[in-house]
Amino acid sequence: MEELNIDKVHQQIGKNIAELRKAKNISQLELSLKLGHKSVSIVASAERFYKKRHFNIEHLIKIAHILEVDICDLLKPYK
Repeated sequence: MEELNIDKVHQQIGKNIAELRKAKNISQLELSLKLGHKSVSIVASAERFYKKRHFNIEHLIKIAHILEVDICDLLKPYK
């Protein structure tokens, strides 16, 4: 079994969220505001895993609800 690389998992989740968000035509700012943040910083950083910033479980639950997707869709590899 391949060793789990949690950084790669966070990167994939960020990519998945970015793709799903764009498909729903929702901006980073709009998603941030719906998450209760006043700027795009958390979404922009976490989507790119910038300085190892990532979404937490609360974010994932809220994002799945906002994007109207199953939370599992945020965890799947997208190609």
